[in-house]
Amino acid sequence: MAEQAWITGIGLVSSLGQGAAEHWRKLGNKAQCRPVTDELRFPPYCVHPLAPLDFAKQIPRTSDQRQMERWQRIGVYAAGLALEDANLAGNAELLDKTNLCIAAGNGERDLVLDARVLEVIDSAPSPGATLNRELMTGLRPTLYLGQLSNLLAGNISIIHGATGSSRTFKGEEMAGVAAIADAVDRIEAGQGDLFLVGGALNAEREDLLLNCELATRLYAGPFRSVWERSAQDGGLVLGSLGAFLVIEAASHARAREVEPYARVAGIRSDRSRRDDGQAASTAARLLASLGIAPTGGKLGVLSGASGAEPITAAEIEFLDGMKKAGFYPLLRAWGSVLGHSLEAHFIAGMALAAMSVCEGTFYPPFDQSGRELAGQARPDGVLVTAFGHWRGEGLGLVVPVQ
Repeated sequence: MAEQAWITGIGLVSSLGQGAAEHWRKLGNKAQCRPVTDELRFPPYCVHPLAPLDFAKQIPRTSDQRQMERWQRIGVYAAGLALEDANLAGNAELLDKTNLCIAAGNGERDLVLDARVLEVIDSAPSPGATLNRELMTGLRPTLYLGQLSNLLAGNISIIHGATGSSRTFKGEEMAGVAAIADAVDRIEAGQGDLFLVGGALNAEREDLLLNCELATRLYAGPFRSVWERSAQDGGLVLGSLGAFLVIEAASHARAREVEPYARVAGIRSDRSRRDDGQAASTAARLLASLGIAPTGGKLGVLSGASGAEPITAAEIEFLDGMKKAGFYPLLRAWGSVLGHSLEAHFIAGMALAAMSVCEGTFYPPFDQSGRELAGQARPDGVLVTAFGHWRGEGLGLVVPVQ
């Protein structure tokens, strides 16, 4: 039989704080489950800002912090939390064979240089030559290196000593799905025992907000939950977040006597053209391939819905189809509380699913739209969805360890 993939460590930092325990305390308690947003820094858009962190706790040397952009510091910090949670931190023998699967986007831009280029190029007699001159004299080599997506994995290796194989995945939400799928597939195939999987996003960036707005994907106006944005044409509310998981072969975890959170029972993904009904039907096919029997009871579903349209409506179509098939999903969209975090989003959802399974209860509703019905029944499993705001459909199933 194939080896099982267990989640044995969680590292999570967001607008709500840091660590699995802190997130469970706030998200698992209806009285404390409130989104933290900033609507003043980037009007008319709001973001979920990162809670205050002392990065020195996971990145002791100031020189190391200085050469990283903020999104990398967030990721390295969350990775350190996951390694500590799995009792791997400081264990050189185990860290030496810890493989990295990282979901990452591009680095951050030099906004001062961008503004200067836009200012001078408009009136330049030779725009091409002016652009080249500004880039040659203004760009720092260290800035270019800082924009490389695979440097997050490199910095984790340097700071935390995780020096097994390293793979970096790109492609927004689907990068997170692919990173976890790669780790699970390799464990089940006997190609590795220990994986650190994660991603990070710094949402508090003018360049990132501009990119999303140019694609007409940002939500403007006072904050609303993901299910309530369709009345204003929908859109993203981004959230700064770092999410890392230690995913480990069951036999390896037993040998070192570590307690797992949960088991990853399956990861599925595909990419439809997204004509009418295609995304929902693709997700329905992926669900069928997971082999979950519709028992008539309530299945916990953590939705990665972004609030962007028309794809959020397509996910609702899929969820309504689950009801018709007898699943009766108990739905929660964590993006309403933590924001949308692109590459890190699905990984965060899998972390929240593992916490719920471990605790033996489900989360209270994350909003008051009426779509998320009350109920905290003990979940036999939690389904995590990932409908990319632009492309890609993914599902992950997390179940208790038997």
